[in-house]
Amino acid sequence: MWRPTARLAPHLTSAAITAVVLAPLVAPGYVLRYDMVFVPRQPLSWEMVAPADALPRAVPLDALVSLANLAVPGWLLQRLVLVATLYFAALGMARLVPTERTLTRVVGALAYAWTPFLAERLLLGQWGLLLAYAALPWLVAAVRDVRTGRPGALGRLVLAAAPAAVTPTGGLIALATVLVLLPTKGRWRATVLGVGAVAALCLPWVVAALTSAAGGRSDPEGVAAFAARAENWSGTVGALAGTGGIWNAQTVPGSRSSALVPVATLVLLAVCAVGFGALRRRWPDGIARLAWLAACSFVLALAGTAPGAPALEWLVTTVPGAGLLRDGQKFLIPYALLVALSFAVGAESLAHRLAGRIDANAGRVVLVAAALLPVVILPDLAVGAAGQLRPVRYPADWDAVSARVAAAPGEVLSLPFDGYQRYRWNHGQVVRDPAPRYLDAPVLMNDALRVGAVTVDGENPRAAKVQAVLDAGQPVASLGVRWVLVRAEPGLDVPATVLSGLRPVYTGNYLALWENTEITAAPPGPGRRWPAVGAHVLAALVVIIGACAVLRGRRKP
Repeated sequence: MWRPTARLAPHLTSAAITAVVLAPLVAPGYVLRYDMVFVPRQPLSWEMVAPADALPRAVPLDALVSLANLAVPGWLLQRLVLVATLYFAALGMARLVPTERTLTRVVGALAYAWTPFLAERLLLGQWGLLLAYAALPWLVAAVRDVRTGRPGALGRLVLAAAPAAVTPTGGLIALATVLVLLPTKGRWRATVLGVGAVAALCLPWVVAALTSAAGGRSDPEGVAAFAARAENWSGTVGALAGTGGIWNAQTVPGSRSSALVPVATLVLLAVCAVGFGALRRRWPDGIARLAWLAACSFVLALAGTAPGAPALEWLVTTVPGAGLLRDGQKFLIPYALLVALSFAVGAESLAHRLAGRIDANAGRVVLVAAALLPVVILPDLAVGAAGQLRPVRYPADWDAVSARVAAAPGEVLSLPFDGYQRYRWNHGQVVRDPAPRYLDAPVLMNDALRVGAVTVDGENPRAAKVQAVLDAGQPVASLGVRWVLVRAEPGLDVPATVLSGLRPVYTGNYLALWENTEITAAPPGPGRRWPAVGAHVLAALVVIIGACAVLRGRRKP
C-alpha cells in the first residue's frame, strides 16, 4: 500500500534542513570562505587537470567546476552544489536506516546532516569533502545491494563513489569503504569490479600527483598545526566523539564551547550503544565491518595528537603523499555515518520499549526528542551558521584584470604572496586567492600555510623560489612571469624594488596589475600532462558505464 507520508517525509526533512542551513544564500553573490571559491566563469586550464608544480588537492574537482561553468554561472553552481550536498546527505541517511518507521528515518536524517563535522567543514569551505560526506550513505547502500545481488547495484556503487572521488580525501574514503564492506563469498567478480571501478575514479589525482614536480613529502610542522583539537572541557577525544575537533578554531561554531555539549554528546552516544545491538541483528555482517571502518577513521583522526604525532611526522617526511593524513579529523566521515545509523535505530528501540510500557504517544515523544537533539547541541548551524555564510559580490576590478590578462596570456604572480587573503569587500573573511580560478592564465601562488604563529611549508618548488626572491627584496621580473597581480589595500604596499622593471597597466580600488614587458611568449605546453588526461578520460568512462548499468537495470521487469 502506497503511504505518501512515509515516502515524502525523508524528502521534506531533507529539504527543510537544507533551507534552514542555507537560508542566507537567497541573497545574490558568492559565499567566499577559506577553500570555497566560486567565480562567475571559471576557465578550464591544464593546472586544473594536472598541476605542474603543486599537489593535486582539487583534481579533478576544479576541472569539473570549469566544465559545469560552461552551462551554469558560478553563483548558481555554488548554490546547486551546496543544496545538493545537504539534501542528499540527509536523504541518503534516511533511506539507509534499516526501519519501516518514518520518524526513525527523520531522526537518522537529522543525526547525519546536522553535525559539527558538516558545520565545521562548511565553514572551512571544504565543499568538495562534503560531497564525500553526502555520498557515503548512498555508497554503503549500494555496497549492501551488490552483496545481496540486486540488479543495477554495481552501477549505483560507481555513481555513489564518483562524487566522493573528486578529491583525494574523498576518494580514499570511498575506496576504503568498498574494500572493507564489499568482499563477499561467491561474489568475487562483483568485488573485483567494484574495487577496480572506485580505484579508476581515483586515478585522475593519483596520476596528477605522480607527474607533478611538487615534492611528495611534507613539512612535519603541519602535523601539530592540523591536529584535531579540543572544543570544550571534554578534550580532543570528546570533540571527535561528537564529530567535531577541527584544527581551525575560526571555523568552530560558538555553541561547541558550551559546557553542556559533552553531556549531550554522552546522551547521544548512549542511545547509539542501544542502537548498535539492534543494528547487528538487522545487518549482522555489514554493521560489524562498518564498525571496524568507523573505528579506524576515529583512530586516524587522533593520529596527529600525542602519542601518535611522532609516527605521523616520520610518515609525512618519509613517505610521498603521506601529508594527506595530517588533517586526520577529515577522515571521521565513516564514524559520523555509524553514529547517525546507531542513534536512529537506538532511538527507535527506546521508543518501542516506552510504547510497550506506557503508550504509543510516549514512543513518539522519544523519537521527536531524538530528532531535535542534534539541533539542540548545535543550534548555530541554522541560518548559514548563524550568518557566517554571507554572499558578497566581486568588485569590478576582477573583470578588468581578467580581460587584460586574457588579451595577452602569460603566467601571473599574485601578491601578497599568501595563498589565503582577507579582502575588504569580503567582510575581511579569509578566503583562498580567487586569481587561479578567475583568470584565464596559470597563477603562481604560495602553497605554504600559516596556522597561528606556525608557517607550514608547501611542496611547490617554484613557490619556494618566489618566496626567496621576495624575502631578499629582489625584483620579481627575474622570475619570468608575464603579469604581477597586487592586492591594493591599506597596509599592504609592495616594495618598489620588488616591482622594479614592471609596467603598471591597471590600478583599481582593490587590485593593481603590472606587466613584465620583457616576457611576450605564452607559457610552455602541457608536455607530461597527457597521462593525467588519460586518467580523467578513463574515470569518465567508468562513470558513463555505471550510469548505463543503472539505466539498464531499471528497464528490466
